[in-house]
Amino acid sequence: MEQEKDKVSVKSAATWFWKWFLNNKVVTILLVSLLVLLNLLVFSKITYLFNPIKGFFSVIGLPILMAGILFYLVNPLIDWMEKKKIPRIAGIAIVFMIIIGLVVWGIIILIPIIREQTMSLIENWPNYWDKVIAQFDNLLRSNIFSQLQVQLTDVNQSIIKSISEQANSVVNSTFSGIGSVLGTMTNIVIALITMPIILFFLLKDGRNLPYYTMKLIPTRMRLSTYNLLKEINTQISQYIRGQLLVAFFVALMFWIGFAIIGLEYAVLLAILAGVLNLVPYLGSFLAIIPILIIALVSSPGMLVKVIIVFAIEQTLEGRLIQPLILGSNLKIHPVTIIVVLLTAGKLFGIPGVILGIPAYAVMKVIFEHLFIRYQTYSGLYEQDYNPAPKPSTPIGKRKK
Repeated sequence: MEQEKDKVSVKSAATWFWKWFLNNKVVTILLVSLLVLLNLLVFSKITYLFNPIKGFFSVIGLPILMAGILFYLVNPLIDWMEKKKIPRIAGIAIVFMIIIGLVVWGIIILIPIIREQTMSLIENWPNYWDKVIAQFDNLLRSNIFSQLQVQLTDVNQSIIKSISEQANSVVNSTFSGIGSVLGTMTNIVIALITMPIILFFLLKDGRNLPYYTMKLIPTRMRLSTYNLLKEINTQISQYIRGQLLVAFFVALMFWIGFAIIGLEYAVLLAILAGVLNLVPYLGSFLAIIPILIIALVSSPGMLVKVIIVFAIEQTLEGRLIQPLILGSNLKIHPVTIIVVLLTAGKLFGIPGVILGIPAYAVMKVIFEHLFIRYQTYSGLYEQDYNPAPKPSTPIGKRKK
């Protein structure tokens, strides 16, 4: 009798433990999260084991990154030539000749112009800044702006002090780190030598990589993994190709516009605007600041012309170029883009600003696939019931 009671008590305890712990989704999620955090803690304690891998990627990472960007940019052109019955090797040779021609043209013609305008702008920038401040002082001499003038003077002094401190810090860090210049130059030389080789084999055999990669994946996971990698590749290729093409057309439009109105440093400012345009939303407004300063110093009429050029460029970019090239492929809300840019810039600096959006797009794709798999196996999302009104429903037509 006592044995039967013990069996019943043990069975009830096992049932209770199974019900509240082993078969509980919340507890399962917490345990999995705990295991993930424990793994991260262990890896943080043995980071020294990964120093050889870090050294390897510090040398080979830059040429791989450069080759990958060029691959996404020129691979569609080679695919198009292959469809036109041009052998792939011949198409790669043609593209390499075009790239070499552009590099030679840049070295002979473009780089001397950029160097001359850059040196002139650096030399004359203090005068431009003083003239801008003087014009603002003349504007604020009235009694209405007297208090604002005092605040502007204080702000100007604090800006000059901050710039001086930052300049001293940069100079000190430059002289203290001059020993690493040789290593940096070595990495750049290695990148310039190895990048064309990596790019050639990517263009030649890159389309075969998915087939050989899938052989390393377990059979049951191959379809889902292939779909995940395919979508990630699509997101990255569309973003890189789209942003570079948009930046090129932005620089070209500014170059033409500034040349027409006769603005100084037209080539340098146009290239700067194109490079900064790689940063979504914020880049264009950062690029317009030095342009407006130079135009304001030149004459009020030049300032009006620059504003007109900027308005035309923004209209063409927003209405024509971006919809045709970028479209809505990333499907990322503008507020999310700004938050990602600010966060990535704070954590990783300039590389975070440039690579933050594509990294977020990749993580978004991975999370969506994991969430779909969780929906399938959890059974918690079987009914598509949502009591909230659809976003497209007008407020007046929503049912109470």
